[in-house]
Amino acid sequence: MGGTAIRLAVGLTVAALATAGCSQHASRHDNTSVDIVASTDVWGSVASAVAGEYASVKSIESGASADPHSFEATPADVAEISDASLLVYNGGGYDHWVDDVIAADPEIDAVDAYSLRGTQGRDNEHVFYDLGVAKAVADEIAKRLGEIDSTHADQYRSNARRFGEQADDIATSEREIGKAHPSGSVIATEPVAYYLLRNAGIADRTPAGFASAVEEGDDPAPADVAAVLDLISSHQVSVLLFNPQTETAATEQIQDAARSASLPVVTVTETLPSGVDYLTWQRDTVDQLAAQFDKAPQTNR
Repeated sequence: MGGTAIRLAVGLTVAALATAGCSQHASRHDNTSVDIVASTDVWGSVASAVAGEYASVKSIESGASADPHSFEATPADVAEISDASLLVYNGGGYDHWVDDVIAADPEIDAVDAYSLRGTQGRDNEHVFYDLGVAKAVADEIAKRLGEIDSTHADQYRSNARRFGEQADDIATSEREIGKAHPSGSVIATEPVAYYLLRNAGIADRTPAGFASAVEEGDDPAPADVAAVLDLISSHQVSVLLFNPQTETAATEQIQDAARSASLPVVTVTETLPSGVDYLTWQRDTVDQLAAQFDKAPQTNR
């Protein structure tokens, strides 16, 4: 089914669900089972860590091979969300298709991760790389689940607290990278790990035009590509952050140039690698970044 047809089908389904919304919401929390739906497996993993054995979790989008920016929901996805006890999504326009579902059915009980990001720093929708936001989402999920299923409220809060403690440990490791490499810097094929770099105190020297073009699915201007290649060839940065989920001819060229210049490359994804939960994913990324910074050549600045 083509993209236009899918969007039309989703629109019709959303409209139908909105009409039936009152009866659905009346019974949603009366069920003995607690069903959580997450827009991506990242937030599904956070929800699972909090819910434990007391709720089921379904992630609409999963797998590290897809591009979340171009995802379109099916009517079945919309129905899953409408029937859920709780929805957890990224927000900030990242999973834009969720906004349409909520607009048609505003009584959906939803946790919007982006709304918990605070006001520091520039806008960046990739809040799943902000461990503070992930902690806040876990706490909010525990609160909502406790209201839906008061019998297990203590367990939800305990699970969220444990999740937060582990997230704090990873955040400390992020800051240690910056302390160990105060003059370290990166370039990135997309600003996916913005919050990780901000917490670590590591500069991202990617030209703004290059980053925004890739994120919007456009070809970067030749001048921006040339600027990135110059940063690599002149050894002005320590590490390349490469997002394989938005791979283009330009980003492949950047990655090839990094390898030719012996510039360390760290892969940063937007969804979970197979068989890995959220905290393990974040820990592995931080450990990989630390290891590559430790062996990065001296930069010429």
